[in-house]
Order: sequence, then C-alpha cells, then structure tokens
Amino acid sequence: MSTPRIQDPEELPEDERDLDRSLRPRRLEDFVGQEAIRGQLAVSIEAAASRGDALDHVLLAGPPGLGKTSLAQILAAELDVPFIQTAGPALERKGDVASYLTALEPRAVFFIDEIHRLPRALEETFYPAMEDGMLPITVGQGAGARIVTLPLPPFTLIGATTRTGLLTTPLRDRFGIQHRLEHYGPDDLATIVLRSARLLEVAIEDGGAVAIARRSRGTPRVANRLLRRVRDYAEVRHGGLITEPVAASALDELQVDDEGLDRLDREILRAICEKFSGGPVGLSTLAVAVGEEQDTIEDVYEPYLLQRGFIERTPRGRAATPRAFVHLGLAPPVTQPTLM
Repeated sequence: MSTPRIQDPEELPEDERDLDRSLRPRRLEDFVGQEAIRGQLAVSIEAAASRGDALDHVLLAGPPGLGKTSLAQILAAELDVPFIQTAGPALERKGDVASYLTALEPRAVFFIDEIHRLPRALEETFYPAMEDGMLPITVGQGAGARIVTLPLPPFTLIGATTRTGLLTTPLRDRFGIQHRLEHYGPDDLATIVLRSARLLEVAIEDGGAVAIARRSRGTPRVANRLLRRVRDYAEVRHGGLITEPVAASALDELQVDDEGLDRLDREILRAICEKFSGGPVGLSTLAVAVGEEQDTIEDVYEPYLLQRGFIERTPRGRAATPRAFVHLGLAPPVTQPTLM
C-alpha cells in the first residue's frame, strides 16, 4: 500500500473527486465540529433570511481540508440560493470578474477558493461590488475611454484562504463575517469517520473509527481518505470489517504513524534534525532538501507539525523541538553552555 499524499481535491481522479464531494455534509446540522463557528453562522443565516437580505460577505480561513468549501455550499443551501464557485487563479482579467458578477441572481453565493491568489489588479474590481453593489466598467480606449457603472443584484461573496496574511487589508476588511477553522479533535473526527462509513456502506466498529481519527492530522479530508484506504485493506485481508486492530495494521502499512505523521512529515523532521542539526533552517532550503514545494510545506504540512509541537518558527527559520527528536528515535543535540 502506498502512502496517501495529502492532496487538493482538484488533483484527484474524477471518481475520487465525486466520492469526496459525496461525503460532504449538506446542511449546517450535519456539519461536525467547529461549534462556535456553526453557531455564529446559524444566527447570521437566520437574520439574513428573516430580512430577505443577502448574507454579509464571508471570509473562511484555515489549513486545507477542514471544510471551508463545504461550509460555503451549506450556507447557500441553508439560504436556498444559487451557489457559484471559482478559484482565485482562474480569475485573470477584469472581464472574468465581470462575467461572473453580472450573471449572479439576487442573494446568490459567489464562492472564490484560494482568494489569496487573486491577482492584485482585480481586487479593486471587487471593492465597489462588495460595498455598493456596483461594477465599474471601462468602455473604449485612450482619451475617449469612459467608465460605465453597472448595478449588481445583492449577493454574498465567500472567500476561502489557507493564508490570510497574503490578503490585502482593504480586501480583508470588506468581509463582514470572518472565521478561522481550526484542526479537529479525535472525537469529532471519529464521528465524521462513522458518518462517512455509513454513506459508503462500510462495516466499521467504533474502535476502528477512533483509530483512523487519531491518525488523521485533525483534518476531515484526511480522515475520509484514510477511511477509503483502510476499507480496501479490510476487504482484501479481513473480510471487510474495520476493527481497531485492522485499522491500526492498515495505517501502519500506509506509513501513517500514531501521531498522524506520514512519510513526508517525517522526512521534513528528519531533514531538520539530521541534515541541519535541529535548525533553524530556511523554508526554501528545507523545501529543496525534501523535494517538495515551499507552499505545500507551509500550507499543508507545517501547520500540523506546529500544532503537535514538533517544529517551531524562529526569525532565522524552522527549528525542530526535542519532541521531534524523540519521535524519530534520535538523541536531541547537546546545548553548549554560553561563555560569559
């Protein structure tokens, strides 16, 4: 069994993408975890619906796989309005933005994934659209050019980002509702695994769900990915029932350890600990050392390693903690006393 790399859904084969979408909750009451955010969104939805207004613009931040897209779709479903989806990199020209905005129905939800990758030149197009419901368009060229302002129907822009710091302040401040999703606890993840197992018609015991949840990096998307791989293992070698020992054996073969770290996680830690004596080491140097993109390390792997206390950020780069050395079975470096 090969190690399941943490992927963006769009990188998956079509059948895997369809399966990933089929496991997403459809209503707010089915969304597990993030209780504070769910409660606040429920109030915002009810208030907007009672007034017949469009929901205020929403910014959802957090690491990949925590449910930002699912929440955006749920908001549209709860409001019973159309849901239109695109991504920041797909919007290249002002005409792209105009074609989306002018086609929106009243109160529709316009979802932009990876909004931090929206070209800076296009941000200003969104400012009047978000604030005043107006879209300025330049007609003509040169000295004869003039600006025509088109009225837009009330709509809700929902932006999702893994890197809030890359958003400009003017754009970020135009979102009236801002939430950051955090990694999930094992109990919530076990509930998600059991729900997904029912949808997939997989036989699983509570202990098997807990075993998968504990190694899922606090991320529902990873939990569902591991569930599918463990299901395959159970069907081939154990008659289909996922028990705690079966799940543990399958995850061991997948090279996902008890802390939820996979092969690349351990390569990152090993590179810092062994190649760079515990660090600090710059992100670009670390990326070259493990053969992975800087953005992938920073967006996907680093947040969990930070959360679990395996690495820390310093002004000079990433450094391994004593916990990382212990996890890898290495002796922490001896700190030399400072000479006075």
